[in-house]
Amino acid sequence: MPETIALTGCVTLDSVKRIEQDVAGRLNQPEVVIDLAAVTDVDSVAVSLMLHWQRAATAAGRRVQFINLPAELTSLATLYGVEGLLALELRGQ
Repeated sequence: MPETIALTGCVTLDSVKRIEQDVAGRLNQPEVVIDLAAVTDVDSVAVSLMLHWQRAATAAGRRVQFINLPAELTSLATLYGVEGLLALELRGQ
């Protein structure tokens, strides 16, 4: 069963270091689900962080999945053309 990591609050430039520290040790599982249902605010750093986690997981032969993305985040991923790289399911978001 994959480990679920629930992010809360803001995922912005001001909070990215804290989030990276909180999550870093938990990404060593074969499969991780990152739940963004409780995220209240995002900026482009959130997309960058997700891409970083996706690349690191792929390089290590692991899988990371993102669920319950806020509409603002899916819009940013679409704007930057990276929704496919993040394997996002944008329908119904």
